[in-house]
Amino acid sequence: MNFGFTQEQDLLRAEVRKFLDQNAPLDEVRKIVEAPDGFATGGPWRNLWNRMAELGWVGLTMPESHGGVGLDWVTAVVLLEETGRSLGPFPLISTMIAAHAIERAGSEEQKARWLPQLADGSRIGTFALLEQSDSFEASGVQLQGKPDGALTRLSGAKRHVQDAGVADLFVVAFRSGSADESVSIGVIEADARGVAVEANVSIDLTKPVGDLQLRDVLLPADAVLGEIGSSWPLVSQLCRLGAMLVTAETVGAAEGAVALTTEFAKQRIQFDSPIGRYQGVKHPLAEMYVDVESFKSLLYYAAWAMDEGAPDASLAVSRAKAYANDAFARIGLDGVQLHGGVGYTWEYDIQLYLKRSKWVRPAFGDTDYHYACIAREGAL
Repeated sequence: MNFGFTQEQDLLRAEVRKFLDQNAPLDEVRKIVEAPDGFATGGPWRNLWNRMAELGWVGLTMPESHGGVGLDWVTAVVLLEETGRSLGPFPLISTMIAAHAIERAGSEEQKARWLPQLADGSRIGTFALLEQSDSFEASGVQLQGKPDGALTRLSGAKRHVQDAGVADLFVVAFRSGSADESVSIGVIEADARGVAVEANVSIDLTKPVGDLQLRDVLLPADAVLGEIGSSWPLVSQLCRLGAMLVTAETVGAAEGAVALTTEFAKQRIQFDSPIGRYQGVKHPLAEMYVDVESFKSLLYYAAWAMDEGAPDASLAVSRAKAYANDAFARIGLDGVQLHGGVGYTWEYDIQLYLKRSKWVRPAFGDTDYHYACIAREGAL
């Protein structure tokens, strides 16, 4: 197997980097997240989102037959590494997961109804799984889908939904029976009657989250994906996919933090020398670099395994996400520490990467969860 990127993937990386450097550098990202209407329809992030969609990045992994580009997850890793490096506030991961759910379980009519709009960026999707228990297991899905004639009535809440405030479509997991894995998924429109979103205060302003409130929402049969009560395997796969995609952005963000700290160490003068000359600075920087390269390698294998349907794909994703959770947290803290006391202040960019590391840790499973998955998958 060849883990080198293709010429096309290298060109994609260069083009994404050029676009983000010109249109979404960190000072522009700051303006977006600080503005009261930064994430509003027609706001500055939406203009960038539309341009990214025109370039084919939003529909990168969606099928060509429905307006996408039809590329693989390894190529998506290339894109997400670069958006992560700039801490881009774009709902790429959320939309990719929602589209994958529709592609895998939807009928041809459902695919034709939703995928083209997701691919061209005119609509944004997200995945709503977590509830009060904050569990990624089937038992954590307690939202009941109650039959109401030909409809399904949903009343309850989904917690910590990524990009909930800007989403047009919610792929929602709900319970359809008493058996532990009797879980279904349906697509709920944001403007449907009984749907409301409550924004949460997030430590990372570039990653908005919210609670999805469902009050007697009536889900028609043609909005249910797949067979009622049989969707838990797909939900599990969506969680693995989410963990892999978050890790891809984490690689870029961690590399961005290391680069920022390294540049600071070259410029900060102490005792008539750049602080980067001292062992107390050089050694932590070297350890940060080794950590990034380590979980980057785990990620690349996990993405390849997902593309190939390898039997150890789930195990590979958990290895990458568990390592990335802890390594990026250390990198964020060390980056701030190596900046000295000023690293904590708002005007220094390194604190933005520390906050991203805090957001990454629980997203699609914290370290303990993924180590438990590794033990279970590896029969330890």
